[in-house]
This record gives sequence, structure tokens and C-alpha cells, in this order.
Amino acid sequence: MSAIGLGTMGMTFAYGGTDERHAIETIHRALDLGMTLIDTADAYGPESGERVVGKAIRDRRDEVELATKFGLAFTQEDREVDGRPEYVAKACHASLERLDVDHIDLYYLHRVDPDTPIEETVGAMAELVRAGKVRHIGLSEAAPETIRRAHDVHPITALQTEYSLWTRESEPAILPTVRELGIGFVAYSPLGRGFLTGAIRSPEDLAEDDWRRTNPRFQGENFERNLDLVGRVREMAEAKDATPAQLALTWVLARGADIVPIPGTTRADRVEENIGALEIELTDEDLDTLDEIAPVGAAAGHRYPEPNLALIDG
Repeated sequence: MSAIGLGTMGMTFAYGGTDERHAIETIHRALDLGMTLIDTADAYGPESGERVVGKAIRDRRDEVELATKFGLAFTQEDREVDGRPEYVAKACHASLERLDVDHIDLYYLHRVDPDTPIEETVGAMAELVRAGKVRHIGLSEAAPETIRRAHDVHPITALQTEYSLWTRESEPAILPTVRELGIGFVAYSPLGRGFLTGAIRSPEDLAEDDWRRTNPRFQGENFERNLDLVGRVREMAEAKDATPAQLALTWVLARGADIVPIPGTTRADRVEENIGALEIELTDEDLDTLDEIAPVGAAAGHRYPEPNLALIDG
């Protein structure tokens, strides 16, 4: 797949405002530029995210490595994780219909279900591979022991986890585990949910219904402290004739060829900016400087509100 993919969550979910026409134009521009990995989930919208992606790729299916997720279900009261074997096939069938495709290239368990043994969930996902409905299976936000248990049942192709200059918690244990097992690593939110672009200078820059207003890193003193971190990234980017977003993406790419970042955007010009990260080179000295600017744990505040953190395995 391409070195950089496209995350589509913000097109129908979480960040305030949606525009289907612009979303489809953005996906088309990504494909034009050679981004083959398009990532969505049944939870985005919910459900409308897959429909938009399906419309966008209808005439370009052979250009796409299509990834979607299941297992984060929404009820009238809240959201819940569901990895029961009987739910796996049902969720896949519904995603295939919304996407209007006959198979999914990479099918993820969105969150690990603590009430269902991972062996049972992955066993059901493996049945989808044998049936030709799914080519490869993945996990999202899984702990090392869960990854190993899952991989013993059926080869796990990719692990998707948040990873960026301000979210490096996967480095001590998760990255070594997937590398030992030969599993690819897909980095979501590689731009720190937009914060690392430098475009967000105040919480008021976010729409009233933007989910990030509930995120601890975008609130109060945490926001101000993180703004200082982004300021240092901006200074370094300017010295390299790059944007902060490009520098942040280049750093993720420099962590290894087995890591594929999937920055999300709703704008075609941002796709063009992001792909420009492939033209930037970081020296060993540059990488050392970025390690000094943003070591593990540098960001102020948890990466999710407490209810969301509770859904993360381990």
C-alpha cells in the first residue's frame, strides 16, 4: 500500500460539520496522488462514513486498499464494544452493503471486547477470510498480549493505534511486539487530531459540536502547554521549508517502513500538503531534536476522555 493513507473519520463524524461532495472530492484527490489506503469504520457517522467512501470509490475500486472496522457499536444510550462471533459476520455483511463492494481488503476489530475471548472474535474474522469477504484482518488499540493471542489464531496483518509526536506510548511494548510478529503498524491521528498542524491556536478555533472540545489535551492549561510544544515544531518546520503537518508526518515515516500514517482531512489541499511530507528528509540530528521536543509523555493531558480511555485494551 502507499506510504501514507487517508483517514476519513472527520468526513462524517466527530469534528463538526459534514459535506459529502467535498469528502468525495478529497478521496478522489488522494487516489489521484497515489494514496491507495482509504480507512473508514462502521462507527463513523455512524454508518454514513462507509456510505461516503463507497460512493467515492465506486468507479475506482481497483485503485484502493479498503480498510474498515467493526466492534464499536452505538446504542441510544451510549457506545459499547462487541466482539461476539455472531456479531462479526453481521457487521461485515452490513459494511459490505454500505460500501457497495464484494470484499474488504483490511478488516479491523475497532476495539477489543473484554467480555469475549479474542480467540473467538478472531476465529470468526478468519471465517470471513475463508469466505472471500475479507482479505486481511487487523486489530485496533490492542495490548501486546492480546495481539499475540490473536495472531496465534490467524495472522494479523496490521495493528492500528494512535501514534504521533505527542502520542508515543506504543513505543516501549506495542511496536516491538508487532515487529517481532511481522505485523504492520497503521498510525491514526499522526497529526495529533490536527493540533500538530499549528492551525489550532485556541479552543475557539473548534466548532461548537467538535468532539475535540471534550478531549483533555484541548482544554485549559493542557491546551496552553501543548501549544508550546507545537510552537517548537513550527519553528523547526519553518527552518526546513516545510509545514508543521509535513514535519510531523515525516517524523512518523522515519520511525520505520512498516509504519503507515493515515492523516485525516476533509480538504483536497490538505491531502496535497500531507503527501509533500514524502519529499522531506530528516537527519539524525533532526530526529534527536524532535526527541528532545516531544519525548514519550510530552503532551499534557490524556489522549482521550475517561469514557473513551476505558474502551482501550490494557
